[in-house]
Amino acid sequence: MQIVILKDATEVARYGADLFVAQLKKQPASTLGLATGSTPVALYQNLIEKNQQGDISFSQVTSFNLDEYLGLDGSHPQSYRFFMNEQLFDHIDIAKERTHVPPGDAQDPIAACQEYEARILAAGGIDIQLLGIGRNGHIGFNEPSSGLTSRTRVKTLTKATIDDNARFFSEDEYQPHLSITMGIGTILDAKKVVLLATGENKAAAIKATVEGPLTASCPASALQMHRDAVIVIDEAAASELADVDFYKHIEAENQKLLARLAAK
Repeated sequence: MQIVILKDATEVARYGADLFVAQLKKQPASTLGLATGSTPVALYQNLIEKNQQGDISFSQVTSFNLDEYLGLDGSHPQSYRFFMNEQLFDHIDIAKERTHVPPGDAQDPIAACQEYEARILAAGGIDIQLLGIGRNGHIGFNEPSSGLTSRTRVKTLTKATIDDNARFFSEDEYQPHLSITMGIGTILDAKKVVLLATGENKAAAIKATVEGPLTASCPASALQMHRDAVIVIDEAAASELADVDFYKHIEAENQKLLARLAAK
């Protein structure tokens, strides 16, 4: 794991966006794994700005989102398809038919999960996968107890996740308790994984992810097994780590090495 500790949420979003920019400049026809939630929004705003300035293009990009509520179609304001259109896809030069979000209105959700896996495979796999993290360590909708080799499937949301997401739904609005999510095994298949976390409310989950044991009780701890996982966090989210100075020292040395290589 590469642990990057930055001052605040603005710096986290900028650093994460720069990783996606670098991927697109290296490989314009990349397959991107995308995420919803409040944390990625600032990253998407950075990417929109880069696209509108002509620094990067999404014209050859294919994307796959992590998850979707089961029971909501893409036109529902609380669906993740709706979120992605509003927060990113409507503002960049990407063909909507190349953007994929699990179908929350699938008549046969089990078959839809298998088809989603097949589409990712047909696209050549995910080049760079964006993640957020829940307070209980979930990634996507892989809640605690999820299998560490799991594939895209229907998952029941925990009460904690339902409670955390209740703020997005009005009191008289239907709030789904089921989802379709990429599995942990699906996420680990991505060539690069970038996890963003900000705020003290994520500090315990980050500590368990980075320094805790590899365990299904913290699904994000599976990233310890990934060959290229970058954990980008602010000071608040890093506040429970055992040796913040050590992680900062390692990252500073990494940046020096990259600068030397770039100068050659």
